[in-house]
Amino acid sequence: MPDTQQPALDQPRAGRLTMQYGPTAETVIAENPPRFSWLPVIEDEATYVLRISSDPTFPAKKTKLFGPVDLNFFTPDAPLAPGAYHWAYAVCDPESGAPVTEWSETRSFTVAEGLPETPLASRSERFAKGTRAHPRLWLSPDRLEGFKAAVAEDASHCAWDEFYAKSVLPWMEREIMAEPAGYPGHKRVANVWRQTYIDCQELLYAIRHLAIGGKVTEDEAMIARAKEWLLAAAAWDPAGTTSRSYTDEWAFRVNLALAWGYDWLFDVLSEDERATVREALLIRTRETADHIIKHARIHLFPFDSHAVRAVSAVIVPAAIALLDEAEEAEEWLNYAVEFLFTVYSPWGDADGGWAEGPHYWMTGMAYLIDAANLLRGWAGIDIYKRPFFQKTGDMPLYTKAPDTRRATFGDDSTMGDLPAVKLGYNLRQFAGVTGNGAYQWYYDEIKRTNPGTEMAFYNWGWWDFRFDEMLYRSDFPIIEATPPSDEDSLRWFRGIGWAAIQHRMQSPDEHVQFVFKSSPFGSISHSHGDQNAFCLAAFGEDLAIQSGHYVAFNSTMHQVWRRQTQSKNAILINGKGQYAGRDKAEAMRSTGRIEVAEDRGDHIYIKGDATAAYRTLSPEVTLATREVYFVNRQYFVFVDSVDAETPVSLQWLLHANAPMKLGESTFRYQGERAGFYGEVIWSEAGKPQLSQETGFPGVDPAEYEGLPVSTRLIASYPEATRHRIATLLVPYPLSAPRRVFSFMDDQGYDCDLYFTDSDDNAFKVVIKKLAATGI
Repeated sequence: MPDTQQPALDQPRAGRLTMQYGPTAETVIAENPPRFSWLPVIEDEATYVLRISSDPTFPAKKTKLFGPVDLNFFTPDAPLAPGAYHWAYAVCDPESGAPVTEWSETRSFTVAEGLPETPLASRSERFAKGTRAHPRLWLSPDRLEGFKAAVAEDASHCAWDEFYAKSVLPWMEREIMAEPAGYPGHKRVANVWRQTYIDCQELLYAIRHLAIGGKVTEDEAMIARAKEWLLAAAAWDPAGTTSRSYTDEWAFRVNLALAWGYDWLFDVLSEDERATVREALLIRTRETADHIIKHARIHLFPFDSHAVRAVSAVIVPAAIALLDEAEEAEEWLNYAVEFLFTVYSPWGDADGGWAEGPHYWMTGMAYLIDAANLLRGWAGIDIYKRPFFQKTGDMPLYTKAPDTRRATFGDDSTMGDLPAVKLGYNLRQFAGVTGNGAYQWYYDEIKRTNPGTEMAFYNWGWWDFRFDEMLYRSDFPIIEATPPSDEDSLRWFRGIGWAAIQHRMQSPDEHVQFVFKSSPFGSISHSHGDQNAFCLAAFGEDLAIQSGHYVAFNSTMHQVWRRQTQSKNAILINGKGQYAGRDKAEAMRSTGRIEVAEDRGDHIYIKGDATAAYRTLSPEVTLATREVYFVNRQYFVFVDSVDAETPVSLQWLLHANAPMKLGESTFRYQGERAGFYGEVIWSEAGKPQLSQETGFPGVDPAEYEGLPVSTRLIASYPEATRHRIATLLVPYPLSAPRRVFSFMDDQGYDCDLYFTDSDDNAFKVVIKKLAATGI
């Protein structure tokens, strides 16, 4: 039957928050086969057929058909030969795969030579290698026997002795946990949230570690105690205070505890006990799966941080544990695997970036690593081969060096401590996957610089590192550490709009970290209103910081200060910044983009355009760009350009850990080991007024009681329809202060700014003046 006689196919236009149609002719394909996605039709039960051909007329001999496809995204089970292709999709009959609608618009793409080959086995073959015996999580029965023998011969095998002594035995004596009471009056309170977070994580530790400890040592008393913990947790009300709808992070941990307990204790549970645990695990997993698939609908709206995280944290381990014992489990597991192979990560791309920042990269990636290792060990499904995972270790390596605290972007629970230990463990994992010695170096540095924080909330509330250590050593090699190369100091994460400089990271006394952001993700999720903002750390100390503390999501500190542009090293226009509220669509429209980020030898140049971000609150703005010159790896020159239809004032902001010394056009900060000075070199609209304020205006003081309070420099510029501002910023170690000399020549159409250091290294920045524009 000709295509024109088929019923019409609904093909709505994709929005910024939705899944996109792809690949297209504009798509730079990074892996083979490409990943396909489209907007689903309104019928949730619909299945699809996909056709791919080297000929746009789709002749049968040159066309590959895939179907029925249950979801609106798809990874083929074999790579394509390099070349040009065309593709389309249709709704199909779920039995025959024959199209029951017209074909979609035809889209084209090109597969280049030499791309990484990352096919995904079809559903009929995908889990064939996975054992149906228990355990399945981490060790199969055969591997368990080998592990037991190795431990019996050498108690230090895979750091077993440390795990057993400190992460198993203590739970034998601990009283079995009662079901959490929840919030007073069922109104969320931060301290109750944190404590119950830890309680539920400790439930996981008790069940998982006692079960593993008992099985490996064949200790009947330990196995019995693990059963007691498991059956107690299975009796908790799945619709009560540990349900997903009450507090999802608590629920995730209980769900995971039941999955590990059910899997590892399966053969010592009676049939009735199995039924009890299985029913509790099913109800809880179903609630999370229904939220992910039917409510959050991440196959349509993928920018949901917690729902995406739950794919790895809950669905993968629970579905593996339940496979062949619950009809839904295979459906959930297929959804999870296909999402991770096709859509993941919605926060980044082949460059390995993560739009939410390095802290939420840490949490998201930690759960992804757990899921990836379980899938790899159980069924040989290797997610790590995808280009994103080969490069994503660069995200924390370049944006949050081991000796920095507040010099990067996004929500961060470490509250000004050094980077969380788990960042190091994640990087060590990617060292084992990729062989990249710089990732291992990062892990070694984190372990060296940040010992003793293992029990801090942002560590213990998520991870037991002794367990992580044991699993890693059982499955991956220890890679030789190599310091980051001095020749590779700039990283541009194009897909997320971040650019980062790491100069001499391996030497804290010489180290300079500079991070710049102008992101197409705007202020959505754990991102902030910080397009065209920067952070700076140097010589072992944070200098130009992200101000405030992530005391709790949705606190006044979070909503009124930390998410807002006023807390950034950025500019305000008429006292207003960029939209950073709760409207996701508006947040995703408040975007920026990095136009250039390149190493030019004597300087690194970065240019960001945040016009769209500022227009959300100041629609009169027609241009808002920032150019950054990092000259001779010593000092920075910033050129800010703002145009508006009506006169606007500008406030140029810089945040530091303590007050600064202000001059007429200069400012200086002195920390414990390092400092900086700055100077307004030129402003087309007139001289600024410099002021500073210490504190967090509008924030409830109780939220930051006992925490450091930072200071904000404000350089206020008079109203004008056109602003061009050049600012010099010179960081230095207190042991060797620096001076950079400058002068200006503005006799022609350009404003020429000349800079020279004490070694007579000269540099020139050219700014187009008003007269040169023809205005």
